[in-house]
Amino acid sequence: MNASVNLEKLLPAVDHRHLDHLEEEAIFILREVAAAFERPGLLFSSGKDSCVVLHLAEKAFKRKISAPGERPRFAGQLPFPLVHVDTGHNFPEVIQFRDERVAEMGERLVVGHLEDSMKRGTVRLAHPLESRNGHQTVTLLETIEEHRFDCLIGGARRDEEKARAKERIFSHRDAFGQWLPKEQRPELWNLFNTRIRPGEHFRAFPISNWTELDVWLYIARENIPLPSLYYAHQRQVIPRKGLLVPLTDVTPPEAGEAVETATVRFRTVGDMTCTCPVESTAANATDIVAETLTVTVSERGATRMDDRTSEASMERRKKEGYF
Repeated sequence: MNASVNLEKLLPAVDHRHLDHLEEEAIFILREVAAAFERPGLLFSSGKDSCVVLHLAEKAFKRKISAPGERPRFAGQLPFPLVHVDTGHNFPEVIQFRDERVAEMGERLVVGHLEDSMKRGTVRLAHPLESRNGHQTVTLLETIEEHRFDCLIGGARRDEEKARAKERIFSHRDAFGQWLPKEQRPELWNLFNTRIRPGEHFRAFPISNWTELDVWLYIARENIPLPSLYYAHQRQVIPRKGLLVPLTDVTPPEAGEAVETATVRFRTVGDMTCTCPVESTAANATDIVAETLTVTVSERGATRMDDRTSEASMERRKKEGYF
């Protein structure tokens, strides 16, 4: 029988050299973006990956002023604004965390509201409770055009989903905002071709080569703040098609469904209409590291209803301009 392992004692002794390498690569990419583009922006949804990218950006461009062991604090200003596409169906805890974090840092926040796209008539819902996740693409492209962004930095990782595994670190988008898999540019020896024509832009992904485990090891090591949804809490859920759908105003129970109270956490955070929690008692990043070591399903496969519509659903959305 294997003896139990105390991760609180084990993690400080873990060899973190691979995290140091990933951190150095990400900071190099962030500085390449700042050097190569005139109007970049950092996509900040308050999800764990965007929180990690924001922390890396602060390390790349600011001066750390917190003492070892304290919550990280930095002095200075980022060379680009933060950008968020708000569907109007975001979890309240996530929006509150976003606003508090931006106020704490004193950074500029650009918010594209899907409600504004609906008022303009560029987004039309089939019914009021339809998932707005796929419609974010329209609002994102409108935000890019309005603010003339030529590169947006995102927190996508290749281990999340098959379509994202195809994507380059510097992902070229044409004048229509489309991602064309067969026209991606080579990235040999970390040399990036960042030339664009008028109307085109790039998406840059500094943590492309990270895994979910790397992210949580880094969050635990760096003491990065996250929304409370990522840790175990009591929540009313609706068991549906092998998932636990959170009970909200926009995700009510269907006829014949029962509402249960469970101890859950979110592995990824997105639109309330398509993001589901998983049962968990993990109360901190160390506990989540232990859980992540045993999972066999990717975070999107285990929690995202919109990725279950077809095997190519993510790739189709990315070709249309999705994150």
